[in-house]
Amino acid sequence: MPDRPLTESLKQTTSLPNQRWQIYRQQTQLAQKLAVETNLSPIISQLLINRGIETPKAAQEFLEPESLVLPSPLEEFPDLAISIELLQNAIASQTKIAICGDYDADGMTSTALLLRSLRTLGAQVDYAIPSRMHEGYGINKRIVEEFHTEGVGLILTVDNGISAYEPVARARELGLAVIITDHHDIPQKLPPANAILNPKLIAESSPYRGVAGVGVAYILAVSLAQQLGETKGLIKPMLALFTLGTIADLAPLTGVNRRWVKRGLQHLPKSELAGVQALIQVAGVQAREEGAGEQGSRGAEEKTPNPKSKIQNPKSLKPEDIGFRLGPRINAIGRIGDPLTVIELLTTDDMGLALERAMQCEQINISRQQMCEQIEQEAIAVVEALYVTSLQKDRVLVVVQPNWHHGVIGIVASRLVERYGVPVFIGTYEDEQHIRGSARGIPEFDVFAALEYCHDLLGKYGGHKAAGGFSLTAENSQKLRSRLIEFANGCLEPQHLKPLLKIDAEINLNQINRQLYQQLNALHPCGIDNPDPVFWTPNVQVIEQQIVGKGHIKLTIAQTIDGQQYRIKAIAWRWRDYFRLPSRLDVAYKLRENHFNGNTTIELELVGARLPIQVQQFFVSPPTSSTTIFEYNQRKYTCGFYKNGLAAELRIKNPEGKVLAMQPGQLNGLLGTNRQDAKEVDISQPQYDSIIQAALQALSLPSAEL
Repeated sequence: MPDRPLTESLKQTTSLPNQRWQIYRQQTQLAQKLAVETNLSPIISQLLINRGIETPKAAQEFLEPESLVLPSPLEEFPDLAISIELLQNAIASQTKIAICGDYDADGMTSTALLLRSLRTLGAQVDYAIPSRMHEGYGINKRIVEEFHTEGVGLILTVDNGISAYEPVARARELGLAVIITDHHDIPQKLPPANAILNPKLIAESSPYRGVAGVGVAYILAVSLAQQLGETKGLIKPMLALFTLGTIADLAPLTGVNRRWVKRGLQHLPKSELAGVQALIQVAGVQAREEGAGEQGSRGAEEKTPNPKSKIQNPKSLKPEDIGFRLGPRINAIGRIGDPLTVIELLTTDDMGLALERAMQCEQINISRQQMCEQIEQEAIAVVEALYVTSLQKDRVLVVVQPNWHHGVIGIVASRLVERYGVPVFIGTYEDEQHIRGSARGIPEFDVFAALEYCHDLLGKYGGHKAAGGFSLTAENSQKLRSRLIEFANGCLEPQHLKPLLKIDAEINLNQINRQLYQQLNALHPCGIDNPDPVFWTPNVQVIEQQIVGKGHIKLTIAQTIDGQQYRIKAIAWRWRDYFRLPSRLDVAYKLRENHFNGNTTIELELVGARLPIQVQQFFVSPPTSSTTIFEYNQRKYTCGFYKNGLAAELRIKNPEGKVLAMQPGQLNGLLGTNRQDAKEVDISQPQYDSIIQAALQALSLPSAEL
């Protein structure tokens, strides 16, 4: 066959996710020791070690969070006692209390939690939430003035306020008392409130350190109810709202969050809150045996129910039920609707009104999904046209466009981070002079620190390490880009500019069974800081693959061990861009339980894929021409590597003179006696894949896709 590069004859291989794989070091001896001491399997012990849990005591506290001895919140939060006293006095004197909330799920669940609890405890209380469209995040002077006019004596912020120096100072000037409950990062100058409750102000070792805004509200409400001796009938409704808000806000599922969320997930399916029941009903969520999986979880805010799912003995929800189904319906209102809808949903006891509000959430969430899809595609087009070639140099992506809805650009920012692997600052014009934006980071980049670095160019800004929001005048947009590039180049190296995928352990497909899946239940509930276990398997064969739904790849993969082939089904959410996948891959995945038509199977949810490591090396350094003879199915074949200019290919010749030729990563090869008459064949088919693996073995290379 003439030496003409195969690239002229074969389709180019589709790209794969651009990821950094970080595989935890397997500490076999320590895992074995912990397994013996805790009566766990070595694989669960290794997963615990990966999460920083290395002693029997730490393992018990993690696996049985109810065994954790909690310090009193009064000891941990310095201003909690004065906050309770202020609220007690306001209730006793019937002083008007006003809650200033936020329009995301954390802020709205916090507002609903304190409204319900304070009203139950006899307070005269109302609330206000700033307009996302016209005012942006956090308490402002207009709201303060309005509260004052209405005769409010005590302002209670939830999920905001820690950066609101001027509005709080104005409230104090007007004679109003202010309690700030927030969880966002601490600014250089604290506002002059009467009391500030923020977990960032307490010891890092505290089990309360990771609570979200709704967690601070929950601690305050429970502590107040205990002080008044009126906890009966209060705790469970508040726990339901705490669980919704904590998971929807992506708070870490460690410390008290783990303990209370685990309780809350068991309680939610039978919650007495009309709004929670309506939301569960409209979203199509079904409870299941604790620890049982879902059909899979997609990218943020993209989950759809499986109408044919049949779950026996319902007991509990899982975090993804909230994170991908309930939470998005709440968040959608705050993004493009009226927060009053959610507050009514979560505070009403009227099931009819609750269902009406839940249906509004459903419709607005559908609109939000469509809006996100459109803006994402427009943003990608802008990036590809203007910025993609300079990303390695800039190390940050700053995209500002008119006519985007700033209620959803945060979601789009997250998707751009996932796609390009760099921090993303995305903004849209409020008018000709002003820009409002959202930011999302990567592990090595602190969003809040970046915003502080640009403080003189910004109007309002706030957030934390992973995400933030900001506003600025349009004339400063180019200066902001330059300053962010300067900041990014100071903290990021080129190797950081790929999404980081942390992988717990390598397993073979024959190890995946119901027993392993049930062992993993010990780690639930999983979420931030306690992620779902991620496993990887090298050099699997892709047997079947097809696009399903909104751009997902459904596939079957196989691994041959000691002559026996093991197959398993898998799903890769939102991977349309990577279709078709090469026939040989290293895959990284989570395990999911699929309930369909009464059958339960364990499947893989792919989170990563790469060419087998030997193939990556083959790309970098193609071997020089060499041939060998090998026997396959009692027939002799010749095989070898050949260079074609910059390309390289593997050729296998049968006794009749037919040659199978292929290049690294290609899905197709050429088969024939000469290149001009050769036909394209799918080399992932078993008859071709088997002989390729035999040839590679004969050439003393580990089996890999070529």
